[in-house]
Amino acid sequence: MGHKVHPNAFRLGVFRPWEANWFANPKDYTKMLHEDLEMRRVILARLRNAGIAKIETERSSNAQLTVTIHTAKPGIVIGKGGSSVDQLREDLEKRFGNRVRISIQEIKQPELDAQLVAENIASQIERRISYKRAMKQAILRTMRSGAKGVRIYCGGRLRGAEMARREWDREGRVPLHTLRADIDFGRATAKTTFGAIGVKCWIYKDQISPVQRRLAAIQEETVPIAEQVTPLAEIIEAVAQPQAAQIEVGSPEAAVKVAPRRTRTATAKVEEKTAAPARPKAAPKPKAEAKTEVKKTAVRTKSTPAAVKKTGTTRNSKKADS
Repeated sequence: MGHKVHPNAFRLGVFRPWEANWFANPKDYTKMLHEDLEMRRVILARLRNAGIAKIETERSSNAQLTVTIHTAKPGIVIGKGGSSVDQLREDLEKRFGNRVRISIQEIKQPELDAQLVAENIASQIERRISYKRAMKQAILRTMRSGAKGVRIYCGGRLRGAEMARREWDREGRVPLHTLRADIDFGRATAKTTFGAIGVKCWIYKDQISPVQRRLAAIQEETVPIAEQVTPLAEIIEAVAQPQAAQIEVGSPEAAVKVAPRRTRTATAKVEEKTAAPARPKAAPKPKAEAKTEVKKTAVRTKSTPAAVKKTGTTRNSKKADS
Protein backbone atom coordinates (compact mmCIF):
# COMPACT_ATOMS: atom_id res chain seq x y z
CA MET A 1 0.00 0.00 0.00
CA GLY A 2 1.11 3.55 -0.68
CA HIS A 3 2.02 5.85 2.18
CA LYS A 4 2.25 9.63 2.30
CA VAL A 5 5.74 10.98 2.78
CA HIS A 6 6.35 13.76 5.32
CA PRO A 7 5.94 17.01 3.33
CA ASN A 8 8.64 18.88 5.26
CA ALA A 9 11.22 16.09 4.87
CA PHE A 10 10.30 15.65 1.20
CA ARG A 11 11.15 19.33 0.50
CA LEU A 12 14.35 19.60 2.52
CA GLY A 13 17.05 21.19 0.41
CA VAL A 14 14.59 22.35 -2.26
CA PHE A 15 13.38 25.45 -0.45
CA ARG A 16 12.72 24.29 3.13
CA PRO A 17 15.68 24.57 5.56
CA TRP A 18 16.69 22.16 8.30
CA GLU A 19 15.54 22.79 11.87
CA ALA A 20 18.94 21.77 13.27
CA ASN A 21 21.82 23.72 11.71
CA TRP A 22 25.06 22.28 13.04
CA PHE A 23 27.86 19.87 12.14
CA ALA A 24 29.71 17.47 14.41
CA ASN A 25 32.41 14.83 14.36
CA PRO A 26 31.26 11.21 14.05
CA LYS A 27 32.23 10.61 17.68
CA ASP A 28 30.19 13.53 19.04
CA TYR A 29 27.24 13.28 16.66
CA THR A 30 25.07 10.93 18.75
CA LYS A 31 25.65 12.95 21.90
CA MET A 32 24.68 16.23 20.24
CA LEU A 33 21.66 14.66 18.59
CA HIS A 34 20.28 13.37 21.90
CA GLU A 35 20.95 16.75 23.51
CA ASP A 36 19.03 18.44 20.72
CA LEU A 37 16.03 16.11 21.07
CA GLU A 38 15.99 16.38 24.87
CA MET A 39 16.18 20.17 24.68
CA ARG A 40 13.13 20.26 22.39
CA ARG A 41 11.17 18.05 24.80
CA VAL A 42 12.01 20.31 27.74
CA ILE A 43 10.99 23.50 25.90
CA LEU A 44 7.72 22.03 24.60
CA ALA A 45 6.80 20.62 28.02
CA ARG A 46 7.47 23.91 29.82
CA LEU A 47 5.83 26.15 27.20
CA ARG A 48 2.93 23.91 26.29
CA ASN A 49 0.34 26.70 26.14
CA ALA A 50 2.58 29.21 24.35
CA GLY A 51 1.60 28.14 20.82
CA ILE A 52 5.06 26.95 19.74
CA ALA A 53 5.15 25.91 16.09
CA LYS A 54 8.84 25.24 15.49
CA ILE A 55 12.18 25.20 17.33
CA GLU A 56 15.44 25.77 15.45
CA THR A 57 18.88 25.07 16.88
CA GLU A 58 22.30 26.23 15.76
CA ARG A 59 25.69 25.40 17.21
CA SER A 60 28.84 27.48 16.75
CA SER A 61 32.49 26.54 17.07
CA ASN A 62 32.84 28.15 20.52
CA ALA A 63 30.35 25.71 22.10
CA GLN A 64 27.47 28.18 22.01
CA LEU A 65 23.94 26.93 21.35
CA THR A 66 21.45 29.29 19.70
CA VAL A 67 17.76 28.36 20.07
CA THR A 68 15.12 30.10 17.96
CA ILE A 69 11.53 29.64 19.14
CA HIS A 70 8.71 30.36 16.66
CA THR A 71 5.59 31.11 18.69
CA ALA A 72 2.19 32.72 18.24
CA LYS A 73 2.20 34.02 21.85
CA PRO A 74 5.57 35.65 22.52
CA GLY A 75 4.32 37.28 25.72
CA ILE A 76 3.94 33.90 27.44
CA VAL A 77 7.43 32.81 26.38
CA ILE A 78 9.11 36.06 27.48
CA GLY A 79 7.21 36.48 30.73
CA LYS A 80 7.02 39.57 32.90
CA GLY A 81 10.22 41.53 32.39
CA GLY A 82 11.84 38.58 30.60
CA SER A 83 11.78 36.35 33.68
CA SER A 84 10.52 33.23 31.86
CA VAL A 85 13.20 33.43 29.16
CA ASP A 86 16.00 33.95 31.69
CA GLN A 87 14.82 31.02 33.79
CA LEU A 88 14.60 28.77 30.72
CA ARG A 89 18.10 29.74 29.60
CA GLU A 90 19.59 29.03 33.03
CA ASP A 91 17.93 25.60 33.18
CA LEU A 92 19.20 24.65 29.72
CA GLU A 93 22.75 25.76 30.55
CA LYS A 94 22.77 23.71 33.77
CA ARG A 95 21.35 20.66 32.04
CA PHE A 96 23.54 20.57 28.92
CA GLY A 97 26.62 22.51 30.04
CA ASN A 98 26.71 24.89 27.06
CA ARG A 99 26.14 28.59 26.71
CA VAL A 100 22.59 29.05 25.44
CA ARG A 101 21.22 32.03 23.56
CA ILE A 102 17.43 32.17 23.06
CA SER A 103 15.75 34.24 20.36
CA ILE A 104 11.98 34.48 19.86
CA GLN A 105 10.16 35.01 16.57
CA GLU A 106 6.46 35.82 16.46
CA ILE A 107 4.13 34.05 14.01
CA LYS A 108 1.92 36.77 12.56
CA GLN A 109 -0.61 34.42 10.91
CA PRO A 110 -1.16 31.36 13.15
CA GLU A 111 -4.07 30.26 10.92
CA LEU A 112 -1.56 29.42 8.16
CA ASP A 113 0.69 27.31 10.41
CA ALA A 114 -0.21 23.62 10.18
CA GLN A 115 1.25 22.70 13.58
CA LEU A 116 -0.77 25.36 15.40
CA VAL A 117 -3.95 24.40 13.53
CA ALA A 118 -3.50 20.72 14.46
CA GLU A 119 -2.85 21.58 18.12
CA ASN A 120 -5.94 23.78 18.20
CA ILE A 121 -8.14 20.97 16.86
CA ALA A 122 -6.63 18.50 19.35
CA SER A 123 -7.33 20.85 22.28
CA GLN A 124 -10.96 21.24 21.16
CA ILE A 125 -11.39 17.45 20.95
CA GLU A 126 -10.00 17.14 24.50
CA ARG A 127 -12.65 19.65 25.64
CA ARG A 128 -15.35 17.34 24.17
CA ILE A 129 -16.11 19.55 21.17
CA SER A 130 -17.26 17.70 18.06
CA TYR A 131 -14.34 16.86 15.79
CA LYS A 132 -16.40 17.69 12.69
CA ARG A 133 -17.18 21.16 13.98
CA ALA A 134 -13.54 21.76 14.93
CA MET A 135 -12.37 20.64 11.47
CA LYS A 136 -14.90 22.82 9.63
CA GLN A 137 -14.05 25.92 11.65
CA ALA A 138 -10.30 25.39 11.21
CA ILE A 139 -10.68 24.96 7.42
CA LEU A 140 -12.84 28.08 7.18
CA ARG A 141 -10.37 30.25 9.11
CA THR A 142 -7.40 28.94 7.13
CA MET A 143 -9.00 29.57 3.74
CA ARG A 144 -10.01 33.07 4.81
CA SER A 145 -6.39 33.79 5.75
CA GLY A 146 -5.26 33.23 2.15
CA ALA A 147 -4.45 29.52 1.85
CA LYS A 148 -5.06 27.76 -1.47
CA GLY A 149 -5.92 24.40 0.05
CA VAL A 150 -6.35 22.62 3.41
CA ARG A 151 -6.64 18.99 4.38
CA ILE A 152 -7.31 17.78 7.95
CA TYR A 153 -7.29 14.17 9.15
CA CYS A 154 -8.56 12.75 12.44
CA GLY A 155 -8.17 9.12 13.47
CA GLY A 156 -9.06 7.13 16.60
CA ARG A 157 -12.12 6.34 18.70
CA LEU A 158 -14.11 9.29 17.45
CA ARG A 159 -17.14 10.15 19.64
CA GLY A 160 -16.21 7.20 21.89
CA ALA A 161 -16.96 4.55 19.28
CA GLU A 162 -15.85 1.00 20.07
CA MET A 163 -14.09 0.65 16.72
CA ALA A 164 -11.54 3.23 15.68
CA ARG A 165 -11.98 4.95 12.32
CA ARG A 166 -10.55 7.76 10.25
CA GLU A 167 -12.29 10.94 9.12
CA TRP A 168 -10.87 13.67 6.91
CA ASP A 169 -12.04 16.86 5.25
CA ARG A 170 -10.51 18.98 2.52
CA GLU A 171 -11.08 22.26 0.73
CA GLY A 172 -9.12 23.58 -2.25
CA ARG A 173 -6.19 21.63 -3.66
CA VAL A 174 -3.19 20.13 -1.87
CA PRO A 175 -0.58 18.91 -4.43
CA LEU A 176 1.61 16.61 -2.32
CA HIS A 177 3.74 15.43 -5.28
CA THR A 178 4.73 18.94 -6.42
CA LEU A 179 8.08 19.93 -4.97
CA ARG A 180 7.53 23.61 -5.79
CA ALA A 181 4.34 23.66 -3.71
CA ASP A 182 4.80 25.32 -0.33
CA ILE A 183 2.94 22.81 1.84
CA ASP A 184 3.12 23.02 5.62
CA PHE A 185 2.47 19.91 7.71
CA GLY A 186 1.68 19.49 11.38
CA ARG A 187 0.35 16.82 13.70
CA ALA A 188 -0.89 16.62 17.26
CA THR A 189 -2.44 14.10 19.67
CA ALA A 190 -5.62 14.59 21.65
CA LYS A 191 -5.65 12.55 24.88
CA THR A 192 -9.27 11.74 25.73
CA THR A 193 -10.94 9.33 28.17
CA PHE A 194 -11.60 6.95 25.27
CA GLY A 195 -8.00 6.94 24.08
CA ALA A 196 -5.63 8.94 21.91
CA ILE A 197 -6.94 10.67 18.76
CA GLY A 198 -4.40 11.73 16.15
CA VAL A 199 -4.78 14.95 14.17
CA LYS A 200 -2.86 15.77 10.97
CA CYS A 201 -3.03 18.95 8.94
CA TRP A 202 -1.75 19.89 5.48
CA ILE A 203 -1.89 23.55 4.33
CA TYR A 204 -1.05 24.54 0.76
CA LYS A 205 0.05 28.18 0.78
CA ASP A 206 1.48 28.89 -2.66
CA GLN A 207 3.69 27.52 -5.43
CA ILE A 208 7.25 28.80 -5.07
CA SER A 209 10.18 27.90 -7.29
CA PRO A 210 13.67 27.41 -5.79
CA VAL A 211 14.98 30.29 -7.90
CA GLN A 212 12.49 32.71 -6.34
CA ARG A 213 13.40 31.53 -2.84
CA ARG A 214 17.13 31.98 -3.52
CA LEU A 215 16.56 35.44 -4.97
CA ALA A 216 14.54 36.42 -1.91
CA ALA A 217 17.33 35.19 0.36
CA ILE A 218 19.91 37.14 -1.63
CA GLN A 219 17.80 40.31 -1.42
CA GLU A 220 17.51 39.94 2.35
CA GLU A 221 21.26 39.60 2.66
CA THR A 222 21.99 42.60 0.39
CA VAL A 223 19.73 45.15 2.08
CA PRO A 224 22.62 47.49 3.04
CA ILE A 225 23.81 47.56 -0.60
CA ALA A 226 20.34 48.58 -1.74
CA GLU A 227 20.38 51.44 0.74
CA GLN A 228 23.56 52.77 -0.84
CA VAL A 229 21.77 53.21 -4.19
CA THR A 230 19.33 55.81 -2.83
CA PRO A 231 21.74 58.79 -3.12
CA LEU A 232 22.20 57.96 -6.82
CA ALA A 233 18.44 58.12 -7.36
CA GLU A 234 18.34 61.50 -5.64
CA ILE A 235 21.10 62.77 -7.95
CA ILE A 236 19.17 61.63 -11.03
CA GLU A 237 16.03 63.41 -9.80
CA ALA A 238 18.01 66.59 -9.13
CA VAL A 239 19.48 66.52 -12.65
CA ALA A 240 16.06 65.96 -14.23
CA GLN A 241 14.34 68.78 -12.32
CA PRO A 242 16.04 71.78 -14.14
CA GLN A 243 15.14 70.32 -17.53
CA ALA A 244 11.51 70.02 -16.51
CA ALA A 245 11.53 73.64 -15.23
CA GLN A 246 12.69 75.04 -18.59
CA ILE A 247 9.68 73.62 -20.44
CA GLU A 248 6.48 75.61 -20.21
CA VAL A 249 3.40 73.87 -18.94
CA GLY A 250 1.15 74.68 -21.88
CA SER A 251 3.73 74.12 -24.63
CA PRO A 252 3.39 71.20 -27.06
CA GLU A 253 6.83 69.94 -25.97
CA ALA A 254 5.57 69.46 -22.43
CA ALA A 255 2.52 67.61 -23.73
CA VAL A 256 4.72 65.29 -25.77
CA LYS A 257 7.11 64.60 -22.86
CA VAL A 258 4.45 64.16 -20.23
CA ALA A 259 2.12 62.09 -22.37
CA PRO A 260 2.54 58.33 -22.26
CA ARG A 261 4.10 56.32 -25.03
CA ARG A 262 0.92 55.56 -26.97
CA THR A 263 -0.37 59.15 -26.95
CA ARG A 264 3.05 60.44 -27.95
CA THR A 265 3.16 58.21 -31.03
CA ALA A 266 -0.40 59.18 -31.95
CA THR A 267 0.36 62.91 -31.74
CA ALA A 268 3.53 62.44 -33.80
CA LYS A 269 1.53 60.70 -36.52
CA VAL A 270 -1.05 63.52 -36.58
CA GLU A 271 1.71 66.16 -36.86
CA GLU A 272 3.31 64.28 -39.76
CA LYS A 273 0.00 64.13 -41.59
CA THR A 274 -0.67 67.85 -41.12
CA ALA A 275 2.89 68.94 -42.02
CA ALA A 276 3.23 66.81 -45.19
CA PRO A 277 1.74 68.49 -48.37
CA ALA A 278 -1.21 66.80 -49.98
CA ARG A 279 -0.31 64.87 -53.10
CA PRO A 280 -2.29 65.76 -56.27
CA LYS A 281 -4.57 62.98 -57.34
CA ALA A 282 -3.91 61.53 -60.80
CA ALA A 283 -6.57 62.19 -63.46
CA PRO A 284 -8.76 59.15 -64.04
CA LYS A 285 -8.52 57.40 -67.36
CA PRO A 286 -11.44 57.95 -69.80
CA LYS A 287 -12.84 54.49 -69.45
CA ALA A 288 -16.25 55.46 -70.85
CA GLU A 289 -14.79 56.77 -74.16
CA ALA A 290 -12.78 53.61 -74.67
CA LYS A 291 -15.93 51.53 -74.19
CA THR A 292 -17.87 53.62 -76.76
CA GLU A 293 -15.10 53.22 -79.35
CA VAL A 294 -15.18 49.47 -78.89
CA LYS A 295 -18.96 49.47 -79.32
CA LYS A 296 -18.78 51.55 -82.52
CA THR A 297 -16.25 49.20 -84.10
CA ALA A 298 -18.42 46.29 -83.18
CA VAL A 299 -21.42 47.93 -84.83
CA ARG A 300 -19.51 48.66 -87.99
CA THR A 301 -18.28 45.09 -88.33
CA LYS A 302 -21.77 43.80 -87.81
CA SER A 303 -23.33 46.16 -90.39
CA THR A 304 -20.97 45.23 -93.23
CA PRO A 305 -22.64 41.88 -94.13
CA ALA A 306 -26.04 43.56 -94.42
CA ALA A 307 -24.64 46.12 -96.87
CA VAL A 308 -23.09 43.36 -98.98
CA LYS A 309 -26.43 41.60 -99.18
CA LYS A 310 -28.13 44.77 -100.32
CA THR A 311 -25.59 45.33 -103.09
CA GLY A 312 -25.97 41.71 -104.19
CA THR A 313 -29.73 42.05 -104.61
CA THR A 314 -29.46 45.24 -106.69
CA ARG A 315 -27.01 43.61 -109.10
CA ASN A 316 -29.30 40.62 -109.64
CA SER A 317 -32.27 42.89 -110.33
CA LYS A 318 -30.28 44.87 -112.97
CA LYS A 319 -29.29 41.63 -114.75
CA ALA A 320 -32.93 40.54 -114.85
CA ASP A 321 -34.03 43.87 -116.38
CA SER A 322 -31.40 43.66 -119.11
